[in-house]
Amino acid sequence: MFNRDLYNAKRIDEWSSQFNNAQPFRFLVIDNFLDFDLAQSLSKEFPSLEYMDVNYKGINEKKSEHSSFENLHPVFTNFKDAITRKEVTCIIENIAQIDKLETIEDRYGFGLHQGGQHSFLDIHVDYNLHPIRKKQRRLNLIIFLNPEWNQEWGGALEFWDKHVTSCRQSISPVFNRCVLFECNEYSYHGYSKINCPETITRKSFYLYYFSNPEQPMIFHDTIFKNKPSEPLSKRFVVSLKEATKNFIKRILYYSGLSRFLK
Repeated sequence: MFNRDLYNAKRIDEWSSQFNNAQPFRFLVIDNFLDFDLAQSLSKEFPSLEYMDVNYKGINEKKSEHSSFENLHPVFTNFKDAITRKEVTCIIENIAQIDKLETIEDRYGFGLHQGGQHSFLDIHVDYNLHPIRKKQRRLNLIIFLNPEWNQEWGGALEFWDKHVTSCRQSISPVFNRCVLFECNEYSYHGYSKINCPETITRKSFYLYYFSNPEQPMIFHDTIFKNKPSEPLSKRFVVSLKEATKNFIKRILYYSGLSRFLK
């Protein structure tokens, strides 16, 4: 199912070096990550926007999410079972030099993302602890499934510096491209508003890797940040919203009511 280089020790060492020396935080891009026929099948059977489980429409994001693979074509469940095997997880451990990684099979751990015309995801860092399992989120793995993508449409995955003053990397969401990157308190990322034909959407599979926390951590949910170009009004609203959201979710997390975070 996967690029044969994943089973080549020398190539793994090269990827590990690239990952660990990347800036503004550790990441790696692997093209042709999946067997071509598998990638085509996933793209062809990808659910429509109307069928997606969750739809986000707010000041910081417009995108859709789906993780109920039992309701999709069997190729999705078969692929998810394959990529979450210990054999593949060990390869990711070797690349990232992180031991005892694990995957979690809920919407906080894997699924599909999709965005159509005017979809966007503002710059943010992800939640740091799984709200139910209390595991530390360590890595994001994203596989793009867009058989047709024009860079002029936007939608590139952007990596920003820790002060959110400049975009340091811009990665086009081209077909069968995998991006692996570290989750930490300054791994700011997102994508700008898409301007594509109505028949085109930005499709991706996501999988997150977790481990036991390395040290005591204070839970936080996603934290959105404003780009320097944002108007003052949006900066005020986003700052207030993020502070309020994380205050409430932290209370739920530590009061034993984390089931409401589902």
